[in-house]
Amino acid sequence: MKRPLLVSGLAACSLFAQAPSVENRPPNGVTQKPAFAGQTRAPEQKLNVAFDLVTVAEGLVAPWGIAFLPKGQILVSERPGRLRVVSPDGTLSAPVAGLPAVDARGQGGLLGLALDPKFSSNQLLYWSYSELQPDGTNNTAVARGKFILDKEPRVEQVQVIFHQSPSLKSTLHFGSRLVFGRDGTLFVTTGDRSITEGRMQAQRLDGLLGKVVRINADGSIPKDNPFVGKAGVKPEIWSYGHRNIQGATLNPATGELWTIEHGTRGGDELNVPRKGKDYGWPTIAYGIEYQGGTITGGITQHAGMEQPVYYWDPVIAPGGMTFYTGSLFPAWKNSLFIGGMGSTHIARLTLDGDRVVGEERLIADLKERIRDVAQGPDGALYLVTDSGKGKLMKLVPKK
Repeated sequence: MKRPLLVSGLAACSLFAQAPSVENRPPNGVTQKPAFAGQTRAPEQKLNVAFDLVTVAEGLVAPWGIAFLPKGQILVSERPGRLRVVSPDGTLSAPVAGLPAVDARGQGGLLGLALDPKFSSNQLLYWSYSELQPDGTNNTAVARGKFILDKEPRVEQVQVIFHQSPSLKSTLHFGSRLVFGRDGTLFVTTGDRSITEGRMQAQRLDGLLGKVVRINADGSIPKDNPFVGKAGVKPEIWSYGHRNIQGATLNPATGELWTIEHGTRGGDELNVPRKGKDYGWPTIAYGIEYQGGTITGGITQHAGMEQPVYYWDPVIAPGGMTFYTGSLFPAWKNSLFIGGMGSTHIARLTLDGDRVVGEERLIADLKERIRDVAQGPDGALYLVTDSGKGKLMKLVPKK
């Protein structure tokens, strides 16, 4: 059987430059132009990789995050506030005990998961969640605890290591992906809370709304964060001007954090958030408001503000994302996979450095919202479907 062609880098640029765009719907921002060639509507690139989509576990309620335990079990967070252990045969554990209460309204609840880089020795698990305050406001928070896996799985010695501030009255835009950097620091993505007060704070440095935050594993502040020691500025901030980042992963080639955030009607963004940089929201944005009309000043470029690596208009409503580095699918190596919730597909992107040069859409016929995508230790590509009858599934080579 003829193997799929693996194309990357400049070769991909040349081979697919004349291919039609993967997106053929009209944009919402009809008068907007990309800042550079290839920033949106990349050419369609079908690698024709044959795979089977296998159900690993079902009976999950609004699953949100995935983490792989060392002995083959998988942790899955459920947004209503439960954490489950999925055994290799697909059996679901009872809810993990010991978690703090979550505010499971709207988009809130139990969200992102990450294992400590030294999990095999310290058993530390980290999770992000929406935290209710006594005055009725809420915020994104991050906790950690020692994970005990036995007949009654639980977390012990729980510490809340991060509280987003200020807290607001909103049930939307909590961000909440957790990614450890190569240096052991923890990136936390946040959102602008989807109300005017929070939206405008995405540009302010005295709060943590609409930011990528970088902290140490114990919640302390890394000394090399960009705003450490600056009066009136939150030292946790790594980058700012973000709307609602619900996907994040490290680029295995560079070690840099990559993120994806939700736009309004148009303007889902793929970014490489770098130290101290401003990513523009809501001063600049692609797309339009949900109810129609321009966003803030209706501009897409501004001096001192970063452009997205790539954007979608219309949106895909992105979930989690991962770079593929496994050996099960050689043709997919170095591709970036993004779960689409609104689009109900997985987007596979081919990159040339920081540029997107090809896009492919997979499993659209499943017609399920894809909340998270992650590469497993076995090289399979795992996903969770976001519904009251959610599933943990995986893509494996076709038999």
